[in-house]
Amino acid sequence: VVNIISGHGEVGRVLTSHPLVARVSFTGGPETARHVVRNSAKNFAEVSLELGGKSPFVVFEDADLESAVNGCMAGIFGATGQSCVAGSRLIVQDSVAEEFLARLVAAAKAIRIGDPLADETQMGPLCTEAQVLLIEAQVALAVTEGATVLTGGRQPSLGGTYYEPTIVDCPSSDLTIVDTELFGPVLSVLRFTDEAEAVALANRSQHGLAAGVFTLNGARQMRVAKAIRAGIVWVNTYRAVSPIAAFGGVKGSGYGRESGFQAMYDYTRPKTIWVNTSSEPIANPFVMR
Repeated sequence: VVNIISGHGEVGRVLTSHPLVARVSFTGGPETARHVVRNSAKNFAEVSLELGGKSPFVVFEDADLESAVNGCMAGIFGATGQSCVAGSRLIVQDSVAEEFLARLVAAAKAIRIGDPLADETQMGPLCTEAQVLLIEAQVALAVTEGATVLTGGRQPSLGGTYYEPTIVDCPSSDLTIVDTELFGPVLSVLRFTDEAEAVALANRSQHGLAAGVFTLNGARQMRVAKAIRAGIVWVNTYRAVSPIAAFGGVKGSGYGRESGFQAMYDYTRPKTIWVNTSSEPIANPFVMR
């Protein structure tokens, strides 16, 4: 039986604190998640949280650049960037940064924006006007902090809540935009010199939902994938999903998993039942068996 109850904050409070609710699976922001955890704790209900992210997309100098550009495009501009696993932090090796960014900017400029129901459209609008205002403010702040907008950074002439595919070159990982989830088509760019710096930049985030790693070096693929603190790591691809694969994050991206065997375990309860099949009576009640 599936019951759908719609409403705002008060409805959520009632549902998450109800004594007959044994488990809560929440997808949303960290502040609301804290309320959910507090409400659920009253009845010791179990909770899983999927809180979004600021996923790194790491490109090494030996990567297939065409494939990496396509993966990056899918990661940040697919669904207009309105995805919890959006690859919104590009971390690219210095030696190929200029070539990679030139290709990426050209591809971003060619994206067809429009009605999401039209066959020719590749990128639709943002969900609300408030989201547009948030993104505009964050991009403007990034510029004041020293960033350079390589493409986009404004609304097109379509009206509504459309926003151009935007790439922001950041001189430092200290910029606010680098670790602020925007939920829109805005990519922050950082550069690195070696593998250790790439991993450090990838992990320099309060989030830990997903990551992408592009390199043709098999040993490096596994080293970096293991070193990045994220619940999901894609190697030489991005946004591949399956109901048999666990989905969820670490750190500020929450805990618990959706999909996969782990989710099945999360939604079931182990029970141990002992049955004495012997015809012999229990002789000594003070002996551990």
